[in-house]
Amino acid sequence: MMGGPGVGKGTFSHMLMDTHPYKHIEAGAMLRAMPADSEIGKLISAGNLVPDELVCDLMAPLLTDKNDIILDGFPLTLGQAKWLVQNYANKYNIHVLYLATDEKTLIARIHKRVRDGTKRADDATIEIIRHRLDNFQKITLPAVEWLRTAAGIKFSEINAAGDANDNFAEITTALSK
Repeated sequence: MMGGPGVGKGTFSHMLMDTHPYKHIEAGAMLRAMPADSEIGKLISAGNLVPDELVCDLMAPLLTDKNDIILDGFPLTLGQAKWLVQNYANKYNIHVLYLATDEKTLIARIHKRVRDGTKRADDATIEIIRHRLDNFQKITLPAVEWLRTAAGIKFSEINAAGDANDNFAEITTALSK
């Protein structure tokens, strides 16, 4: 499951898990759980992306399950996308769900998350949020575009700007195809 910061990847992952016994791997939460004084912790708290090699090394041991898996927030970069397809497309049925919406909606959802009490370092200031949005535009969207036509996988774009229940209906329809 891919999309900008605040698009609802976690929300929709949990909604899917209520309807199917998916294993859920939330890449961002895994990285945010690293000690604050670690290399990864320092990168995350500044709103920066963790280098591909480190992320792929952390993900590889988790991708051995024969159960259906939701990769929440992975891949984020073109390098990670290529790594995933090259190493796993021949082993698993990969279906990328790209949750698309505009920047204004993403910012509003992040602010709501903060108002609701989430204490994430990468949501701490508007400067960090803007940096994350810039990274999404510069780094993640090229991965999305590459995955859109990558061989050996399925790709679905979901308009995630609307109501969560409507978005979820689109997601389940895409997964059933």
